[in-house]
Formats: sequence, structure tokens, C-alpha cells
Amino acid sequence: MRLILLGPPGAGKGTQAKFIREKFGIPQISTGDMLRAAVKAGTPLGTEVKKVLDAGQLVSDDIIIALVKERLKQPDCAGGYLFDGVPRTIPQAEAMRDAKVAVDYVLEIDVPAEEIIVRMSGRRAHLASGRTYHVKFNPPKVADQDDVTGEPLVQRDDDREETVKKRLDVYRAQTRPLVEFYGRWADAGAPGAPKYRKISGLGSVEDIRNRAIAALA
Repeated sequence: MRLILLGPPGAGKGTQAKFIREKFGIPQISTGDMLRAAVKAGTPLGTEVKKVLDAGQLVSDDIIIALVKERLKQPDCAGGYLFDGVPRTIPQAEAMRDAKVAVDYVLEIDVPAEEIIVRMSGRRAHLASGRTYHVKFNPPKVADQDDVTGEPLVQRDDDREETVKKRLDVYRAQTRPLVEFYGRWADAGAPGAPKYRKISGLGSVEDIRNRAIAALA
């Protein structure tokens, strides 16, 4: 099983990726993990990555694709792999296609933007303990207070509505076009084209998990 997982921030990709990894016994491959591993390993590619990151620059598509190809040579990828956050742009997707990176399925978890905003902007956290709440789905016993200590809860900057909207704008501009890219490629039935599947990301975690597994059957 070799697949790419797509969906907006807050769609629950991380949760579903865990279920898929366990179901098929495959590793999850993310850009962040690859970059950290390359730097830690001190490979020539890792040294190049470190220079770019230390300079505060964005890692180029060429380096990302080189990291992907290097990662797929590792033994744990023999039975498949799950890409999360890779590719992120059309040039990366085209480069992976041209490099003959095998993909069986592209699975999109679809959640409306309004729901994403409710999910993410409603999060609250007790920073000292790591306990998390949601004003709608998992509220504390007393509004804005941690259940255990009574200390005030905070809304992380990443969860503020204006920040969430900006992240969704970036997703629509950069990553959403991948859905159309893979959809067209799958419809064309070209050799090596992955199957494209779209599921709803609404409902319980278990419902979404069952939809994901069924879509990959």
C-alpha cells in the first residue's frame, strides 16, 4: 500500500494516518521527519539541508524529491508507505511522477472550511500539563478553566480564527490544486496513475476511519 494523504489543516489527517499505518504496517513519511533525519544523519544531502535551514530559507523541491527517493530506499518502505504533507505543491507532484515514485492511492479527507474553523478555533489548552479541551466538543467543567488545577486555559496562536483562515488560504492556493492534479491523472488512466479516492471527514473518528479503510480496499 503506497498512498498520499491530502486534506486541509484540521481535517484529522494525523489521526487517520495512524490508523492506516497500523492497518497496513507501513511507515508515515512527512517532510519534517525527512528533513530532521537527513540533518541528524549528516549525509551529503543532510548537510545541504542544514545549510538551507540555518540560512532561514525554504528547502527547494529538488531537495525534497531527493529526500523522498533516499527515504524510499530504506527497508521499512518495502511493503509500502504513506506520504503526509508530501507533495505539497504541483511542481513537487510532477517531480515525483517524473521520478517514477510509485503511488497506489491518493486519499482526500474532505472537510468544509467552516467546520475546520470551528474545530481549530475552539481548541483550548492547559500549557503546564498538556491537557486540551474544546469549547464545543470537549468543554471544561468551568469555562476557560482547567478541570484539575482550575488554572486558566489559553488559545494557542495557531488556533486563532484569523490564523486558521490564513492557513486555509495557503492550503487552497498551494495544496488544493493537488486534488485536481491527481483527479485528472487518475481519470486519464495513464500508466502508473494512482487511484483517487475522496471521503468525508465529518462524523466520529471511527466513522472516518471506516470510510478511509473501505476507500483503500
